Amino acid sequence: MSFPPLTNDLILRAARGEQTERAPVWVMRQAGRYLPEFREVRQKHDFFEVCRTPELACEVTLQPIRRYAGLVDAAIIFSDILVVPQALGMTVIMDPGHGPVLPEPLEDPSHMSRLSPKVDVKKELGYVMEAITLTRQKLNGQVPLIGFSGAPWTLMAYMIEGGGSKSWIKAKTWLFRYPKESHELLKKITDVCIEYLIEQILAGAQLVQLFDTWAAELTPNHFAEFALPTYIAIQKGIRAGLQKANVPCPPLLLYAKGANHAIEALSKLSGWDVLGLDWVIDPIVARSLVADRTALQGNADPSILYGGKEAIELEVKRLAAAFAIEGKSKGHIFNLGHGITPAVDPEDLRWFFECVHKYTKSA
Repeated sequence: MSFPPLTNDLILRAARGEQTERAPVWVMRQAGRYLPEFREVRQKHDFFEVCRTPELACEVTLQPIRRYAGLVDAAIIFSDILVVPQALGMTVIMDPGHGPVLPEPLEDPSHMSRLSPKVDVKKELGYVMEAITLTRQKLNGQVPLIGFSGAPWTLMAYMIEGGGSKSWIKAKTWLFRYPKESHELLKKITDVCIEYLIEQILAGAQLVQLFDTWAAELTPNHFAEFALPTYIAIQKGIRAGLQKANVPCPPLLLYAKGANHAIEALSKLSGWDVLGLDWVIDPIVARSLVADRTALQGNADPSILYGGKEAIELEVKRLAAAFAIEGKSKGHIFNLGHGITPAVDPEDLRWFFECVHKYTKSA
């Protein structure tokens, strides 16, 4: 499989910890509801129809690349973390008013028997790989393409709760009441995540990110017992699988939202190349904790995009200085600390990108 030559490898170099002429920048959920062109697609097609139709997934992935040509340094394939529970045999519905709904959650360990005993990832999630390959071709080498998966704990939480939650009591109860079965479920999800991410890379993804959106719900003890081992297993599994296929491993990005207590441990033990930061940790503190073991990604508060041009510029300038090493951008990917939200004015995001270009130039 061959693709057009890449003309902007800034994010790949930053992910490897290298010094770059400026910080590369992209934002989580950059293909999303804040864009009028995305809303136009969604008026005609439901959410999972877009995910499952490679041409539509490709189109919405490319929308921010077209709109912000020359300003954004990566595309991220349009999909959803909950395609993994679907591949495991669960029904997932995207309710426009309430978000994801899993109408038959795993209420106790006996319900694990409902899950597919063996998941054929190529068959169940092949549409994602088709979208990645198509998008790589359509990008024509402008920027690298990021693939992704939800992390096992976050996916397990949705599978047990039956959707989003403010407290995640049902999912956390499993960890206390059924620790053995929790490990079994996490292992099952982990195995699918490994194969899924390998297949994305083989299909053309040039980086992959693991999203553990609900890591903050875990105590440090539970994080160490139930989340960290899955991160280690996934990166080891990806590297081993690619080595077997004689394919170089691209940069691996880990985003464990709210797990700032574990940043140092993650940099030492997880084996991931880049750690994504939420907005509630000081970049200087994060730098001191990871030293030069990993690159960092983040970490503007997504709400800054509602603050107006002056506030956006001041915050980007502050963060750029905090992440810089001796006035230079090194091992840093500029991003929000979480996904962009639907009411953001696209022009304010443009200004955010322009400010990143301006203030992260290496002195």
